[in-house]
Amino acid sequence: MIRYLYIFLAFISLGLAPLTASPEQLGQIEQIGQSDQFNAQHTAFSVAIDQIDANVVFMRHALAPGYGDPDHFDIDQCATQRNLNATGRQQAQDIGLYIKSQGVRFDAILSSQWCRCVDTAIALDLGEWQRFAGLNSFFQDYVDRTETLALLSDRLETIADDELILMVTHQVVISAVTRYSTPSGGLVLYNSRTGKAKPLSIP
Repeated sequence: MIRYLYIFLAFISLGLAPLTASPEQLGQIEQIGQSDQFNAQHTAFSVAIDQIDANVVFMRHALAPGYGDPDHFDIDQCATQRNLNATGRQQAQDIGLYIKSQGVRFDAILSSQWCRCVDTAIALDLGEWQRFAGLNSFFQDYVDRTETLALLSDRLETIADDELILMVTHQVVISAVTRYSTPSGGLVLYNSRTGKAKPLSIP
């Protein structure tokens, strides 16, 4: 139905009667309709950001089957951690492509030091990124919760209103800051000045 409305409006804008349009003109009208549909989709991410003037996008790492980390966890050894599987790596790639399609650019990308977050940041392919201890998981007390959130709080205070920072992290960190629970690969927009947060659904 929407497609036909685009076509009807395009006829009017071209000064054409629908019954007299040539095949070439019909092709031009079809392109107009497709362009309008793309533009509407293209702004979805930006519109959501503007709704709360978000300057942070929290992302939970992509799918990593299992629960927590092994008892012999070592932050420097990926083999001792719960990691992304093939589905998780593909999920991260798809999310990166979606973000690019929305025209969103980040001023900085930060990642937890956990391998599943680092691998997510790499698979997103959205630009340079850095490890940041303030995004680490304190779920099993491998790091101190208070110290970790203090590091994150200090970093959030330095973000300007006109910046946009992507933070790849864990469920416990996102919920501690935004009060929202997120699935693997989930995004939550956040305004570090007002504390407003908004989950973002990805098509």
